[in-house]
Amino acid sequence: MYRTCIKEASKEYEEKKSVFIGQIKRVYTEKEAKEFIDKTRKKHREASHNPFAYTLGEKKLIMRYSDDGEPQGTAGMPILTCINNKDITDVVVVVTRYFGGTLLGAGGLVRAYTKASSLVIDESGIIEVVEGVEIGIVMNYDLLGKFQHSFSENEIHIENIVYTDKVKIICLVEARRVDFIKKIASEISNGKCGISAEEEKKYFKSGNRLFLNLSE
Repeated sequence: MYRTCIKEASKEYEEKKSVFIGQIKRVYTEKEAKEFIDKTRKKHREASHNPFAYTLGEKKLIMRYSDDGEPQGTAGMPILTCINNKDITDVVVVVTRYFGGTLLGAGGLVRAYTKASSLVIDESGIIEVVEGVEIGIVMNYDLLGKFQHSFSENEIHIENIVYTDKVKIICLVEARRVDFIKKIASEISNGKCGISAEEEKKYFKSGNRLFLNLSE
């Protein structure tokens, strides 16, 4: 399980007439990260600097950053540190700076790039990524109410109900809860329901619901 940003976002912040624009996007490869960085640089080609940082992978095995002409250690590293402090990955953050004429000094730059990064991450929002499984449970009609009540009590969200000669409820659940759900289903039906489970996949988790995709 890990955390990432929810959506592509942008947030502007001003410090002593210098404008800092934080921009963030969820990415899964270095190619995607570099494409976003290049796109941002082209969009803000008149800016003074476009430092960036990105982390990739559940264990953050890939980390890159650049000061893009700012004094060493005052831009790229603060952005990367902010990403790590927010405990997210599979993200790229670019902070564009339009110089306002007043020097901020090394400490001022670190604080400004940190704040711009924090603001845009908060603007995007953070969501968990978990290993999940789609479960299908087939039962007689008279058991549906009992399943709905029990699943509601145990915070198991029912994604869909299919009505044929029997009833099939479909749930997306965390992999770690599969055995627990199978146990509940067996107890409710006295072992007379049919249970199927798909292969594990990565899902976004919000509350007790899992999502395969998030709209940007």
